[in-house]
Amino acid sequence: MYSKFGQFIDGKWQQSTNKETYDVINPATEEVIGKASKASSIDVEKALKSAEKGFEVWKKFTPWDRATIIRKIADLIRKKNNELAKWMTLETGKPLAEGLAEASGSADIFEWNAEETKRIYGQTVQSRFQNTRVIINYEPVGVVAALSPWNFPLILAARKISTALAAGCSVICKPDVITPGTVMELVDIINKCGVPPGVVNLLSGDPASIASQLIASDIVKKISLTGSTRVGKIILKQAAEKIQRVTMELSGHAPFIVHADANVEKATDMAMASKYRNNGQVCISPSRFYIHESKKEQFTKSFVDKTLKLKIGNGMDKDIQLGPITTKKRLEEIEQLVETTKKEGAKILCGGKRPSGFNKGYFYEPTVFDNVKDDFKIMIEEPFGPLTPLLTFKNFDEVIEKANNQVAGLAAYVCTNSIELASKTSEALETGMVAVNTPFISNAETPFGGVKQSGYGREGGSIGIKDYLNVKYTHLGLVG
Repeated sequence: MYSKFGQFIDGKWQQSTNKETYDVINPATEEVIGKASKASSIDVEKALKSAEKGFEVWKKFTPWDRATIIRKIADLIRKKNNELAKWMTLETGKPLAEGLAEASGSADIFEWNAEETKRIYGQTVQSRFQNTRVIINYEPVGVVAALSPWNFPLILAARKISTALAAGCSVICKPDVITPGTVMELVDIINKCGVPPGVVNLLSGDPASIASQLIASDIVKKISLTGSTRVGKIILKQAAEKIQRVTMELSGHAPFIVHADANVEKATDMAMASKYRNNGQVCISPSRFYIHESKKEQFTKSFVDKTLKLKIGNGMDKDIQLGPITTKKRLEEIEQLVETTKKEGAKILCGGKRPSGFNKGYFYEPTVFDNVKDDFKIMIEEPFGPLTPLLTFKNFDEVIEKANNQVAGLAAYVCTNSIELASKTSEALETGMVAVNTPFISNAETPFGGVKQSGYGREGGSIGIKDYLNVKYTHLGLVG
């Protein structure tokens, strides 16, 4: 199924120069879906030259012309919604319904940026001198290296590519080896919508070697990375050599706070929707649950009861709510973390093992822990899976101190019936994003990103495009 794709360079699909491939695995069946093309250093160099040439063409397109093409991409994504969702389910294991929602969200992002390209506003400042004018313009930064992860392969690639296109940049996209087909399909859609050759390129293969070669090149002017904090630090060190612009959305460890006045049933519904999306393999997934001591017993019973009713299985099957963990390595890491948490003294309320009845696939039961302490490993390291530790708190100051006692600062969730308490909590939390009484935190129209070691810069909303633009100030004398 990967044979029609490969590397996308200078407007054409082509196999790697050395003809090397790698296996792509279906996590629900452990079967090889197909063999994807593995880029060589020669391919990377070709993509760099292609993007350099493409930028010179694309930056001359007017905002309205760029907008027309980007909107066509959004429309075609919607037409191919089902096909894109199937790619995601096959490669990541997520339920088909989640894949459909991700495809729809990706179309929204392209549509948003189709309009945002028309709203790159410059500025005129009143000059202190009679015969001069002060003009501030925004210009595209140049060639962008877009490094996207596997957990949301379509929507995260869409954020980077659409914003680059809207700003007038060319882009080289590197999808993860786990999910190349999903991003290949997206790039194929882009190619069919009138984007000139060289403006969008794709390199599939070893992430570390491709990223290093891209960053080492003088051609690349900006890097956009979604990944772990560990990888982010490596990329930052490499980018520092070239003083390249960098946007980084890195690891999270989101607190989920249930205040004493919260509606418990609504809070558990919110927790279910936010926690178990993509099996908890989400950077903004709530992973530290702080429940007011007066609500702990009620919340725990409701959440565990709802967790036990989740239907686990192959994401392609009907009514599946939880698919497999995406890789064998990730499954083994989750198993190890569960054993560590048990040894540290936690009590398992449900889950804690692989489900019965599955001979194949990287499946794991959603697991809820009680008797958890703040110094447990699961409270320090991002679990990135269907693991839920429950803790209590007595008062506002205590829970804020606990919530902020983390190097990560990406997202947070708050449940309360008080507008005053909602505002007070949101203002006190050291995160880039806060969801109050809703599980939804990511939309095309809102800025996505974190603080502390969760990265910097933003993608999405009206702010996101600024990271793809340079500011130029001209002091214009009227008399030569």
